[in-house]
Order: sequence, then structure tokens, then C-alpha cells
Amino acid sequence: MAEITVDMTYGDALFSAAKDVDKVDTIHEEGLGIVDIFEQNPDLYTLLVNPTVAAPRKKDIVKNVFGGRVSQEMENFLYVLIDKGRMRNFPKIVREFEKLLDAEQGFSGGVVYSVIALDDERIRRIEEQTSRLLNQNVKLRNETDASLIGGIKVMIDGKVIDASIRKRLEDLGSTLNR
Repeated sequence: MAEITVDMTYGDALFSAAKDVDKVDTIHEEGLGIVDIFEQNPDLYTLLVNPTVAAPRKKDIVKNVFGGRVSQEMENFLYVLIDKGRMRNFPKIVREFEKLLDAEQGFSGGVVYSVIALDDERIRRIEEQTSRLLNQNVKLRNETDASLIGGIKVMIDGKVIDASIRKRLEDLGSTLNR
């Protein structure tokens, strides 16, 4: 529970700061880019979250890797996370930032789970269908889940639309057991 509060607190702070300097889109893109870099280079992320590596060393690494490639505001935010020992929260902080941005733009954020990664066009079609079904603007990100066997499962604001093969098999099993 405390981790969720940390993510929300820092996500809100980053969003407020980005709005204050009129760089919401820039900070959003940079945050997503940094998360992507961490996913592609897990050793870099591991080094930056390692408690045995001194903060000045981590800041040097951030400066060398991101200096001049991200805004000064994002670089300073990364330094704050290093100083506070919260660098491991960065991906979730960016997700909270994105939720705030979506809410401000009138979107409900959600996740579409699928066995394999979906292309942007397929996600867009699912967003349109889900938006019509729920009568609200929906923005989805894709996560893979091999346990679905096939089909998709969509989760938005506590609502679940399960069109997976796994769910159909469970429903069939329940029917047969009656």
C-alpha cells in the first residue's frame, strides 16, 4: 500500500511540475522513453536502483546517459528520486503520470491483455469498441498474458471484459458441471 502512495505522490508531483512549466507532453514522452530504455537495458535499471551504489555515482550515470537527451526538469526529477531512494518506483511513477494526463484529457485508462503483443491498429480498434460499449473515452495499453490461451481481456476502472479462450473454457466447465 505504501508503494502505491509513493507512486501516486511522485506521479502527481511530476505532473504538477510539468504543467507549471508547460511541458506535460515533453515530460510524458521522456518518461515513457526512459522506461523503455530501462526495459531494453535492465542492467542500467538495476545499477540505478542498487542501494550499494552511492547517489553521486548514480547521478553521474544519469548525467552521462540522459544529459542533453531529456529536459532539465526530467533530469532533476531523476536526481530527486536518486536522493530519496525511490528510483525503483520510476516506471510506476510514469504510469501514474499517464493516468493523470489521461484523466485531464477525458480518457479512462486501461489494459488489454493478450497472448501476443497487439499492433497499434488492433489496440485502436479495441479502444473504439470498448469506448462505445462503456460510453466513455478509453485509452488502452497492451500487456501479454500467456495464460489467456487466446482472445483478449480488457480491464478499465475496475471493470473487466473477458473475451479470452481461458474464460470461455471456464464457463463451459461450469455449465457442464451443473
